[in-house]
Order: sequence, then structure tokens, then C-alpha cells
Amino acid sequence: MDLRVEKTEKAIRNAFLELRAKRALEKISVKELCQLAEINKSTFYAHYRDVYDLSDTLEAETVASILDSLPKEREYSVHSVEQFTRDLCLAFAAHISLINILFSGKEQNRLSVYIENSLKAVIFEKYPAFQGNLEKNILLSYCIQGAYHAYVNHPDTDVAVLVDVIGNISRTLGPLFRD
Repeated sequence: MDLRVEKTEKAIRNAFLELRAKRALEKISVKELCQLAEINKSTFYAHYRDVYDLSDTLEAETVASILDSLPKEREYSVHSVEQFTRDLCLAFAAHISLINILFSGKEQNRLSVYIENSLKAVIFEKYPAFQGNLEKNILLSYCIQGAYHAYVNHPDTDVAVLVDVIGNISRTLGPLFRD
């Protein structure tokens, strides 16, 4: 990528994140974003259709980064639900500042849906029978969504304690995946 394009892209993203940290997505205008990024509107539109397109791009990148931060060397299986949810919570912790900015307010549930859909695709590939099994499918939703919401709804709890609690709860659900 051209250095100027890279610099412009960084300015747009930084300005957006600064504005998004202060207000709801629908309250951010392209005009104020361009002023903060010190670019012309035409430059912004050469990169993105609108602020929603920019937000969607940053959200997708954040989700990909969260998923990429899950340990690749681990072979998750129905026998390691506890480890899976612990690793998922640690991935949330590593990205919490972006999560708090991009997925705040009305957008809070979007991350858990993105994560759930992405993780289910990987899990269904390994365990195709889960996709057609309502109980297993709901258990996956419960583990993924539950881990996410438990994590973000307890911001003042020590991360290690929170991860332990969520992991311990998940351990009790493990046998339900094996039935």
C-alpha cells in the first residue's frame, strides 16, 4: 500500500475511533470526521461509502483479530469447553478497548453475533452433526454469547477471576456436548 494511502487510512480510522468513543455511531458525520482527520470529504469517500461502512470494516477487522488471537495450537473439542471459553474471554480482554468503542450502545450485541456465527462455522465444520442438533446448537450459542456478555457486563471484575468463573461454569456444560 502506498505510504500516503496508509497515512490517510490511519488518520480516518483514528478520527473515527476518537469520535466513536464520545458518541453513538449515528451521531457521527462525515464532515466532522474529515475535519478531525484533516482530509477532504472526497478523500474519505475514496475509502468508504459512509461512516457505517467504515464502522462495519473496523468491526469485521476486530472480530477477525479476536478470532485470530485464539490459540491455534489448541485442538478444541467437545472435551475442552472450559478451555475454549477461557481462551475466548482472554481474547475479549486483549481487545477490550476496541470492543468498548466499536460495540457500545446499540451496537453491543453485534459483536457477540459476529463471534457466534464465525465460531459456529468452524465448529460445525469439525462437528457437522452439531449444526442439525438443536440442543448442541443452543449450547454453543449459550457458551459463546454467555461468555461474551458475562465478560462485558462485569468490567470492574479482575480478568483472571472473571475468566475462572466463566471457565468453571462452562466446565459444567461440557458433558452436555458429549451426550
